[in-house]
Amino acid sequence: MKMLGFMITWTTYGTWLQGDERGYVKNGQIRPRNEALTKANTALQSQDTVRLSKAQQEVVQTAIIKQAQLRDHHIHALAVRSNHIHIVLEYTPEPISRIVAYYKNAARLALKAMGHCGKLWTKGYDKRFCFDTKALEQRTKYVERHTNI
Repeated sequence: MKMLGFMITWTTYGTWLQGDERGYVKNGQIRPRNEALTKANTALQSQDTVRLSKAQQEVVQTAIIKQAQLRDHHIHALAVRSNHIHIVLEYTPEPISRIVAYYKNAARLALKAMGHCGKLWTKGYDKRFCFDTKALEQRTKYVERHTNI
């Protein structure tokens, strides 16, 4: 079965820690709230939690779109929120980890030019594969519902 695309999601630093009351994803599995784990992770933070302002969200969105154009990636949907990013991309043979690194770095450099310093993103990302048009459409609609810029 050929992959048609995928959705990637990553969070800003400190905004969705393991154990979070909303649940959290670990190794592709959704896990329930764990208050002790959240407290332990909060104590380990090396800086304040990062929430993107509207202006920063716009800068990140522009940086990601430019990076996609540079890499010849087709974005089906993009949502840049204050605490996370969702992108639905058409399949490309590049490793997803490399694609995420391109986008995280482009956004980081764009925000650095605005004066942001310090950590910006959490480590890692979540990925959801789309092996048929229905899955691709559902993920695209999900991300489009979360666009707030």
